[in-house]
Amino acid sequence: MRKRIILFLMLVPLWLWAQDDPTLTVSAKKQVMVGERFQVVFEANAEGKNFSAPSFEGFTVVGGPFTSTSSSFQMVNGSMSHSVKCTYTFALQAYQEGTFHVGSATLNVKGKKVSSEPFDIKVIPDDGSHAAPSGGGDAAGQGRSQQNTNDPQVSGKDLFLNVIPSKKSVYVGDQVVLTYKIYTKVPVSSLSVERMPSYAGFWTKDISDNSNSLRQNSEYINGIEYTTAEVQKTVIVPQRAGKLTIDPMIIECVAQVRTESNRQRSMDPFEAFFNDPFFNRNIVNVKKELTSQTLTLEVKSLPENGKPASFAGAVGNYNFKSEIDKTELSTNEAFTLTLTVSGTGNVELLQMPTPIFPPDFEVYDPKVTTSVNPTSNGLSGTKKAEFLVIPRRAGSFTIPAVEFSYFNPANETYQTLQSEPYEIKVEKGAGSDDGGGIYASNQEDIKYLGSDIRHIMTGDAHLKPMHTFFFGSAAYFVVLLVLLALFVILLFVLKKREQMSKDTAANRNRKADKVARVRLKNAYQYLKAKDQEKFYVEMSQALWGYIADKLGIERSKLSMDTVNETMKSKNVPDELTKQFIDTLNSCEFARFAPGSAEEKMDDLYQRGIDVISKAEKVL
Repeated sequence: MRKRIILFLMLVPLWLWAQDDPTLTVSAKKQVMVGERFQVVFEANAEGKNFSAPSFEGFTVVGGPFTSTSSSFQMVNGSMSHSVKCTYTFALQAYQEGTFHVGSATLNVKGKKVSSEPFDIKVIPDDGSHAAPSGGGDAAGQGRSQQNTNDPQVSGKDLFLNVIPSKKSVYVGDQVVLTYKIYTKVPVSSLSVERMPSYAGFWTKDISDNSNSLRQNSEYINGIEYTTAEVQKTVIVPQRAGKLTIDPMIIECVAQVRTESNRQRSMDPFEAFFNDPFFNRNIVNVKKELTSQTLTLEVKSLPENGKPASFAGAVGNYNFKSEIDKTELSTNEAFTLTLTVSGTGNVELLQMPTPIFPPDFEVYDPKVTTSVNPTSNGLSGTKKAEFLVIPRRAGSFTIPAVEFSYFNPANETYQTLQSEPYEIKVEKGAGSDDGGGIYASNQEDIKYLGSDIRHIMTGDAHLKPMHTFFFGSAAYFVVLLVLLALFVILLFVLKKREQMSKDTAANRNRKADKVARVRLKNAYQYLKAKDQEKFYVEMSQALWGYIADKLGIERSKLSMDTVNETMKSKNVPDELTKQFIDTLNSCEFARFAPGSAEEKMDDLYQRGIDVISKAEKVL
């Protein structure tokens, strides 16, 4: 065996010298359907650099290029051969019908520029046959019929990400639960969120399980058993009517694929050497990018027919009650009236009704408390408003009944609940002056009725000589000139501010560091309180918000790729670009990763401060 290995090493230079001319070929489907995800694979028979891909006009680039390199050795009848294969894989998605031209890709191999052949792809209407078993995205498992069947692959039917809405047709203000699930028939690990969905037009609340491990279950789809795990669960509440679209979530994971060699064995000792199990493992780790489907919800406006006057936007199923701690008291003695709304719905956005109090009562701003209980079916909870009231006059008073109206999407009707009215008996308190004062309920100054003289003015009188006037004096002209100068300055400042306000990009750029520091300060408070969920939200918003404002990237186009490309276009050092992107990835990945939560939070906080400080100096 030693002699054979030495002989092999001696023949390697000859084998390198006899390589074929470099070529670059392309394989892809010639016909796809609208919405279908497929792959375009460029394959070179030699290692090269400066790979340049075509524009892929007419398609959305879901991912890529994903590069891989492999080599093989073979000796048959004393003749050695060697082959090298470098592949550049792009995951595309068709979004409109037509025939689209894909140009040539180029690669520089040892100073020689090689090109692939251009080709056309026809996009036909969708008939539904290309989707994953439950609508999940397949970012990298299709269109590889021309590749070597021995290469490790994971198809879209073996591993995909799916978003499941609790309902697809809702009213404005009604809640929808979105469950993002991963379905797999192969072992997966190293799960990380690459891009979160954007919820334009929705109020959102994350109700995911915050445990470090994902709960696994089994589900059958079309008779096939899958292992499933919930990646994220979010409650969304639409704020406007129409067709609202939710962008897909993109996650990355590592799939463990079992491979088998179909190569026919020969008696050649070198082939036996390289087919030894020590060199040819049966399990291969394949990095996969999974994309959920784009989701469109039909949001209906609340009906105008039957809408009560007391309706203030509450949607759900609620109970309403009122409580008062006392109904008999003395003047200047306080009592508390409490209104409570409980039930299923978005209690955080509820607008509490306001009782009508007699004008002789002094009423303070209510103390409002909210308790939310996230469940698998959405949000439920309780909201209380406590009014502190002080009667200022003696007598018998009535607090009218209070109405609370809401829209119930279950039966599509408005419902009105009513509290009971309260009779308040107020006796004259000791030492109180019950002399005609009326106290406004919004804590305004005391108003008096009648013609009695009240509050006689006391104190020193301010006297001045007769026949002296401010108009026409020297002080008058000085004040006039000062006011004119202030007017000119104010006019200039307003013009300048108007010009600056029009430049939104410059305003965002100027305020980026300040906004980020406020976010980091909030994150530090959550770090001390060991509140992981709120800490990661603040850190993510600090990092994403800073780089978007600083580089002038629109929030709808914000992604790892756009950040990387824009920082490079701004001549940001590659090391700082990599550090910033790594920090963003760590922030999204941290809550799924094992290890000490405090150490992860503290490390991420320090890295966030460091990378924002470095970026501020460069940008």
